[in-house]
Amino acid sequence: MFTILIIEDDDTIAFAVKSFLLKNNYNVIHGKNLKEGKELFKKDIDLMLLDLNLPDGSGFEFCSYIKKIKDIPIIFLTVVDEEKAMVKGLDMGGDDYITKPFKLSVLKSRISAVLRRTFKEHIKGDVLLCKNIKVIKSQGKVYKDNHEIELTAGEYSLLLQLLENKNCTLTRTTLLQKLWDSNGDFVNNNTLTVAIKRLREKLKDDCFIKTVRGIGYRLED
Repeated sequence: MFTILIIEDDDTIAFAVKSFLLKNNYNVIHGKNLKEGKELFKKDIDLMLLDLNLPDGSGFEFCSYIKKIKDIPIIFLTVVDEEKAMVKGLDMGGDDYITKPFKLSVLKSRISAVLRRTFKEHIKGDVLLCKNIKVIKSQGKVYKDNHEIELTAGEYSLLLQLLENKNCTLTRTTLLQKLWDSNGDFVNNNTLTVAIKRLREKLKDDCFIKTVRGIGYRLED
């Protein structure tokens, strides 16, 4: 699940956008001005929707501020439809520029396009996703709804194998071999069963790790 930060002082627009994105399985945070934006911004934010004209400053200023912290995708939302402003926003690192009023379906398509373009390589490599579960391999961290979950080394290795083979059935024999290889320890059938049970409990989701009776397990997106 991607997290989107909205910086918008118009409550009506912010409410409509936030409600729409929540229904489309995004995690959404809203700030009304630059001060709140700085307080709310965290490094696990995946994309920002940024108004240009804010009560305490310009969205351009905030864009520059954020880009120094993390190079996340930024989509400007503004009533200013001048070419000069649009070029300035894109030149300073903005990924898209949408003028108000806009259709929510169009906004969703623009967001999806930017996220696909930005995270395509990361998802293939360092970041693994399945529904609301995210694993950052370089950090060895697991998140559910952007809250970190503590796993043992064995549970983490098991989840990694399932994620890297998402939507494919892995036999118990294959998993046992993979887990032995990754940890250097012997893992038997009973240990695997217990690890699956504990992993499901920690992720608080019995649905997406499917048991394929008599064969093994499959993680379904």
